[in-house]
Amino acid sequence: MTGVARQLGGRFVRRLVRDPEVERVIAVDAVAPEHELDGAEFVAADIRQPAIARVLAEYAVDTVVHMDVSGTALGGGSRAAVKETNVIGTMQLLGACQKSPTVERLVVKSSTNVYGSAPRDPAVFGESTPPKSLPGGGFAKDAVEVEGYVRGFARRRPDVAVCILRFANILGPTGDTPLAEYFSLPVLPTVFGYDPRLQFVHEDDVLDVLGLAAHGAEPDAPSSGTFNIAGDGVLLLSQCARRLGRPTVPVLLPAVTWAGAALRTIGLTDFSPEQLRLLTHGRVVSTRRMRETLGFTPRYSTVETFAEFVRVRGTGLLPPETVEAAVDRVAALPFLARAAARTAGGPGPASADQRR
Repeated sequence: MTGVARQLGGRFVRRLVRDPEVERVIAVDAVAPEHELDGAEFVAADIRQPAIARVLAEYAVDTVVHMDVSGTALGGGSRAAVKETNVIGTMQLLGACQKSPTVERLVVKSSTNVYGSAPRDPAVFGESTPPKSLPGGGFAKDAVEVEGYVRGFARRRPDVAVCILRFANILGPTGDTPLAEYFSLPVLPTVFGYDPRLQFVHEDDVLDVLGLAAHGAEPDAPSSGTFNIAGDGVLLLSQCARRLGRPTVPVLLPAVTWAGAALRTIGLTDFSPEQLRLLTHGRVVSTRRMRETLGFTPRYSTVETFAEFVRVRGTGLLPPETVEAAVDRVAALPFLARAAARTAGGPGPASADQRR
């Protein structure tokens, strides 16, 4: 298993160690993890180097779980290092798997970022839905490249069961994702005139579905394929802010890039262009194949995942109940009610969410 130095990877290693069906766990990362691995054998190896092939051969590995595909650097590394690990590291790992006669299963952690976020996106992305515009950089582009290499490997080694899991935004008690950092800001900058739809998946559900994929699906279900993984339902960004009790600062779209650069400079959050697009246009994916083909049902919905995140991280400057009551009072003002009725029933330009 790769990427064990990260908190999520460490949690999954500890779960595998306790699994009676797992004989041995080989934990691989370029740096030693600061957390316990509970009996797993740690091997310091950089997946960007050909030496990873010796690890597979020495331990006769039969299942590879590739979790070292991430949008954030470990220990304050550069974006270039992240891209090398994501893309070059995946290429080296797949090359090692291709040469290994013992590898029978490959599970790859990917992301719904591969769909991008654009103004004319479909309301819901399925696994076979092409993006309206391919990601031009950042983690989203890395994920697209990684999946391309994985599909090439699957064609060359049809005897290996390959499972690609596209996770929605992951939140949980140990989450260190850019979106978790964004929601931890005391004031949330938003794009003026936009209220994107967001989906979340709980860390515990991430571990559950990784375990299912590593073991293989039910005997009568396909054991490989590409699957969107997300909790039921959606939340608007404005709803997230109210539940967090954090005020928002709407910023005009042309100025959002400047605000993002400022936040990156002072180290508050990685306000990357792809995150800006997500917080402008949002993204929602279908999870039908996850349920019907993979046979997985998340324990947490999107709303429940975010509620758990709020419980662990705590509320902000404004109590959520106060914010909700204030919004309700403002919305009930007569002139706003009449304007809302005219917007809903009369002609005029529709918002992005209404067009969807």
